[in-house]
Amino acid sequence: MKEHSRQTRWERRTQTPLLVLALGFAVAYAVPIVAPDASAGVHRACTHAEWVVWGAFAVDYLMRLGLSRSKRAFVRTHWLDLAAVLLPMIQPLRLLRVVSTLMLVGRRARMAPQIRLTTYVAGAVVGLLMFGSLAVLSVERDAPDGNIKNLGDALWWSVTTMTTVGYGDHSPTTGLGRLLAVGLMLSGIALLGVVTANIAAWFISRFERDDQVERAQTAAISELAAEVRALRAEVARLGGAEAAGPEAAPAAGALSAPTP
Repeated sequence: MKEHSRQTRWERRTQTPLLVLALGFAVAYAVPIVAPDASAGVHRACTHAEWVVWGAFAVDYLMRLGLSRSKRAFVRTHWLDLAAVLLPMIQPLRLLRVVSTLMLVGRRARMAPQIRLTTYVAGAVVGLLMFGSLAVLSVERDAPDGNIKNLGDALWWSVTTMTTVGYGDHSPTTGLGRLLAVGLMLSGIALLGVVTANIAAWFISRFERDDQVERAQTAAISELAAEVRALRAEVARLGGAEAAGPEAAPAAGALSAPTP
């Protein structure tokens, strides 16, 4: 229990700093794509910042692993975190660091009890749109037959892809771009399912709450009716006793009178 509380305290204390680092990662990832003509120093600084953020998440995973009571159970239940930490080491591509950072931020957000589901879904939508747009722009901008040449086209493509509308006016032509499209489509379907399930659960809980209130009111009315019937029976009994009292008094006097 003590080790578990130490792990919980670590997760609570590091949640906000890691989210701030994730925002810094978003800026470091976006700058070289939005401003490709920036100096080499800026590009190097952004690359270093991305790796620093990934390293912070890796240290966070190792600390939680060290504070856990059962190391094997922690690895088994947090295998997505481990995959996200190891993913950039397998092939150090910037796109893999994007995927790993999104996975790690999402996992830590779900651990936070104060973050509601709707907030998480909204953050996931914004994050996927932003990173999806930047990622597809970075791989499609220099493609010979590509038609996604600026951030506006990439953002429009991300919106139509995540909503599974797919107008077809902009579409990726490279293999990596199409892989991104598949990921965005699956993510959009999953998020739509989460939103639909959340709305349905809200309606069901509201109907159940109204039904409980109605049943409580019905039970209260039934109890009140039973009390009224008991009260009427008691009033009738007392009324009958009072009516029989004057008639019974002379009879009792005659029985008690002495005989001549």
